[in-house]
Amino acid sequence: MAQRTIRFRIRPDGRVEEQVEGVQGQACEALTERIEAQLGRVRQRQCTAEAFASAPLTAVQAQSVRHAADA
Repeated sequence: MAQRTIRFRIRPDGRVEEQVEGVQGQACEALTERIEAQLGRVRQRQCTAEAFASAPLTAVQAQSVRHAADA
């Protein structure tokens, strides 16, 4: 499993910036939703390239794809 990292930067005015690394697709929001609920209202969300990447296929998914191609 790839390493997942959440970095926080607390600005002098109290704003908190959060950066997530190593998480693909919508899993990023699921990973951080409880933290964000405790921090307060999310004012802005900026997706990285990882957010638009699809999750890698698992062995089961890959097997299903191969069988569908054989049919």
